[in-house]
Amino acid sequence: MTGRARRRARRRVRGGRRAGRGGGGGLVVAGLVAAGLWLLVQNPALPDTAAAEPAAGRVVDVPAGYLVLYRRAGDTCAGLDWALLAGVGKVETDHGRSRLPGVRSGTNHAGAAGPMQFLGPTWRQVRRAHPEVGPDVYDPAHAIPAAAHYLCDGGLAGGRGVRAALWTYNHSTPYADLVLTHAARYRAAAAGGGS
Repeated sequence: MTGRARRRARRRVRGGRRAGRGGGGGLVVAGLVAAGLWLLVQNPALPDTAAAEPAAGRVVDVPAGYLVLYRRAGDTCAGLDWALLAGVGKVETDHGRSRLPGVRSGTNHAGAAGPMQFLGPTWRQVRRAHPEVGPDVYDPAHAIPAAAHYLCDGGLAGGRGVRAALWTYNHSTPYADLVLTHAARYRAAAAGGGS
């Protein structure tokens, strides 16, 4: 490399540093990129690629303890099955694995809490209507049956359908689409049909 080429290379490096001094623009961009990547990893609402181990006929993406609870609560009413509950659990908090606020303690930005993300008034409403639901919104053994009752009360038991029930749970068509996508994958995996 000639002396002239080295000077040009140094100027390019220095130029990049100068651009970063003008208010920290380079640092801000790097910080935003890092924050965005972190959110992609942490956000349970984003679909992931891991779903099932078809040969074993079990759902690998769902923790075993959660799968037992989903299956127990899945016959709460006609129209509900364990896979629909698991779809909700996946989208809401990645089956309680998300480290975002409100999953294990406190509330998120919207005021929702627990692995199935209940707002305080909704949690109290479900517990009043179904006293057998346990008191701890953060305990999946209480939250999953509560979610089952809420979906049933929100339309499944009255014959209004799955989408109406999911709309009660979260007023978003993309939310319902994502829950139904996960539920279909879980059913297929459990039947040994792949992900």
